[in-house]
Amino acid sequence: MSSFADILLPLAQPLYTFAVPEGMALSEGMAVAVPFGRGGGKYYTGIVWRLHDRAPAVRHVKSIGKILYDGRLLVGEPQRLLWEWVADYYMCTPGEVMRVALPSLMKPSARGAAGFEEREYRPRTERYLIPDETLADEGRLDELFEGLARRAPKQYDALLEIVAAREEHGCRAVPRRLVGAEMPLLHALERKGIIRIEERERSAEPSGPAAFQTPLLTSAQQTALSEIRRQFGSRPAVLLHGITGSGKTEIYIHLIAETLAAGDDVLMLVPEIALTTQLVERLERIFGSRVTPYHSKLTDVRRTETYLALSRSEGGEFVVGARSALFLPLKRLKLIVVDEEHDASYKQADPAPRYNARDCAVAATRLIGCRTLLGSATPSLESWTNARFGKYGLAILAERYGDARPPRIVISDTLRAVKRGERRSHFNHLLLEKIGGALSRGEQVILFQNRRGFSPFVTCPSCGWTARCPHCNVSLTYHKGADRLVCHYCGHAEPMRFDCPECGGGGVVPAGFGTEKVEEEIGRLFPGARCLRMDRDSIQSQSAFRRTVNAFEQGEADILIGTQMVTKGFDFGRVSLVGILNADNLLYNPDFRASERAFQLMTQVAGRAGRRSAAGEVVIQTSDPDHPVIRQVAAGDYEAMALHQLAEREAFAYPPYAHVIRISLRHRDRELLREAVLALAGRLRERFGRRVLGPVAPPVDRVREEYRVDLILKIESSASMRRARELLRGMTGELLRDARYKTLILNCDVDPQ
Repeated sequence: MSSFADILLPLAQPLYTFAVPEGMALSEGMAVAVPFGRGGGKYYTGIVWRLHDRAPAVRHVKSIGKILYDGRLLVGEPQRLLWEWVADYYMCTPGEVMRVALPSLMKPSARGAAGFEEREYRPRTERYLIPDETLADEGRLDELFEGLARRAPKQYDALLEIVAAREEHGCRAVPRRLVGAEMPLLHALERKGIIRIEERERSAEPSGPAAFQTPLLTSAQQTALSEIRRQFGSRPAVLLHGITGSGKTEIYIHLIAETLAAGDDVLMLVPEIALTTQLVERLERIFGSRVTPYHSKLTDVRRTETYLALSRSEGGEFVVGARSALFLPLKRLKLIVVDEEHDASYKQADPAPRYNARDCAVAATRLIGCRTLLGSATPSLESWTNARFGKYGLAILAERYGDARPPRIVISDTLRAVKRGERRSHFNHLLLEKIGGALSRGEQVILFQNRRGFSPFVTCPSCGWTARCPHCNVSLTYHKGADRLVCHYCGHAEPMRFDCPECGGGGVVPAGFGTEKVEEEIGRLFPGARCLRMDRDSIQSQSAFRRTVNAFEQGEADILIGTQMVTKGFDFGRVSLVGILNADNLLYNPDFRASERAFQLMTQVAGRAGRRSAAGEVVIQTSDPDHPVIRQVAAGDYEAMALHQLAEREAFAYPPYAHVIRISLRHRDRELLREAVLALAGRLRERFGRRVLGPVAPPVDRVREEYRVDLILKIESSASMRRARELLRGMTGELLRDARYKTLILNCDVDPQ
């Protein structure tokens, strides 16, 4: 028997070795409670990572306190391999991965064993009704029903309800909550040996149907599906490049149904679960309660119940979730679908691990032995390049589903409209005419403006003073509904003021426009139109989001005004017009991905128009109508955009021709920060030379009273990324061990978005 165990704790720390008490039977992947810290007074939840007989070189080795969750395996070997890969690639500790991977209720910590026991999660239990095995015989069941119908009609009704629930949900043990019969009737059936009543740990959901009604495919979809199957034979990852409205979801459904029918698990990743409500509802119509949602909007109890239920399952699970669902304990994971794989939401910014779930899904194909399908109408240039050069497979879906046609895209020059007097408020006459026409025909309109609030800033026209956040180096956004100036970085808010504190004048005015102002102007220009707004201010919960989507889908509103929220995955049949109000604020950002992102956003929101037989129309308002990206969006030419951007990136050594690591340093003392970053930059240049860029201040260089500065390290694709990370770890560790910089906050972001 092993005498020692290396335990992973949910801390930014390495593995620690603990003694295994005599008689304690452990397996790698179990959860245990262990004392940790000076004096061992605090208890943490840990995962048994390795079992061995090598005593650590310390005088006193602490012992494991107790086994948690009845000794079930919470993190299998494939998951442990994935955790280790994430920690290594994204330059963090496995303990930081554990913090993201396990629900919060599964990681209690407390002073002393007694305190830990109070906080320890105890699964909820409920009654389950288990019909006798003889009832699988239809003759025996009919005989029983006939007898109960004559002698005990109420028991007959109760048994009928139990059998119906079992057949509907495909479950052997029927949860009591699905049956309305009263307990005395159920106890009477139990005394007769017809059913058995057991108290069990509550399952997250009953299982769903064994067979699925998959949608019929068009010839183009069938060709793409056949190509995906063929490519999976030789490549673990395949990119499905299908234009908006082409029916990629139907292809997903067929692959998912095949995998589930084989008894294997499926994971479908979506950028933001709250923004894909239509997709989830559609999947539930086909797969029923087999669809298990997993995302941060669920309660902690629900997330924990889901995790524990999956750790018990032996296969046939279908999880739809946001990026953290990647770490769920699916034992027979054979297919990962990454929908809208280009979306930046797959990348976690803070805290560590700063991982990209899309790239981790591709890594899982090697570590776990599954297959990954990446789907998008506007693939990331990294994925498109991998498919182009054969690292990934490629399947193309180039026509819209059914009779739908791609929308007609019109470019409207805002500068020309101003010169000709053809502009009212923030709308060119062309767009206003199109909106009026759509409304008169009873059709719906989506207006996209990628800024929330009423105005991005307020300013004094006399002296140029601008209201700024006292804690961050950024202007305050005016929210007219709340009559407040708000910082979108730290949350600072203050009342709106109309007198200038700089010159004493009384002419402070809002400048620019956000979704709130667009809503007000539309109400003035089209007083009869019913409007809905979709942004982070108006949508603060999943229920609010569902209400807005359902209202627009059911025709209770004519115009939907929103930020990036309106670009993601919607299928509104009556939308004939999309207006992009200010394309310029998408194009001119200090980011090498700005043009790619602008193309993706404009193409995605344009794809919401004309998704039925009637052709849709899109109006793009811009002051630079000849900008290459605008022209590429209008032509629907993804390949032209990709080749143009890739040529620039190759010339300047940016992804996918190089890996980028951003080293960010933060501190309240600007001079100490400057001294530290110059010292680190010097050390990095000694080893990496011209691959080091900076120091450079980010666009917002002070947030919550902390100053920020970045260094950029570019490693060409032909060089060893692993070796570069090892060297970088050593140099940053050496800097932080210097007593002068012990209060410095430093993090490394691999492949930043």
